[in-house]
Parts: sequence; C-alpha cells; structure tokens
Amino acid sequence: MENIASFTINHLLLEPGVYVSRIDRDPETGAVATTFDLRVTAPNREPVMDTSVMHAMEHLVATYLRNDPVWGPRMIYFGPMGCRTGFYVVFFGEWTAKEIVEPVRAAFEFVKGFEGEIPGAKPAECGNWHDSDLNMAKWWARRYVDETLANIDERHMTYPQ
Repeated sequence: MENIASFTINHLLLEPGVYVSRIDRDPETGAVATTFDLRVTAPNREPVMDTSVMHAMEHLVATYLRNDPVWGPRMIYFGPMGCRTGFYVVFFGEWTAKEIVEPVRAAFEFVKGFEGEIPGAKPAECGNWHDSDLNMAKWWARRYVDETLANIDERHMTYPQ
C-alpha cells in the first residue's frame, strides 16, 4: 500500500506553521479543495496538546471560521490531527498558505481572547461536551499566534525537504 502524502513529510524537521497539505480535484464535479496543515507544536520534539485542549480549540476555531463572511462559505472542515500536534482545515478552492494565514491568525486570536461558554459544548450539541479545557486552549492559541503566526515566514509555510 502506498504511503499517504502526509506520511512522507519529515516530521523530525517540521516546525509550527501553516502548510498546504494537499490540493484535490473531485473527478465528478471538478470542484477543488485545499487541505491545510496548521501545525501548532513541533512533532516529536515538543509536548502534544491534550485532547481536552484540542476539543475546545476545535469548537472555537470551527465556529469562528464558519461565521466568517469570506471564509465561512468556503470552509469544508476544521478538526484535530490524530497526533495532537495541530489541526487540518479544508477550503473549497485552490489556495496558498500565505492566502489563509490572516483568517487562521484571526481565528486563533479569537480563541486566545475567548471568554464565556464554548459554542456547542452542551450535552445536546456534542458527544463529549464536558471534555474541554478553555484555559489551556487559550494558552496554546496565544503561543501559536505570538510565536508562529504573527511574523510567519516562508520557511514556516513550506514543508521541509
């Protein structure tokens, strides 16, 4: 069986950043979608995020992006990576990492400053509603914004070779 593309990236060199993971074209409709790797922590070198942190961030970032007047209609999916080092976001269309840094930064700024009840975190709305750590989600969001997104360079938007 052939390795999927994301397993061919050298995770020992990968750093926090925003990367184009793949661009796909639906063979039936011709619709194009771009999947982005939002890497929050350096794989195998830094601690991974706790599932409760990722769950809180998933609800908050997905809610923010889906309500964005420009990116909301283009968004297909936002969710955690199984390795717990980041998230995937998928948008209709062909986009570069540089083109989506600003909406991603704004979404994580939203998490960084969020106060109140996490959207969709009630028993009738979520299958694991109580597993959320807002304080640590805010900490990780602050770290990602301040150390990665605020002054992102080309090296953190291009997968390492």
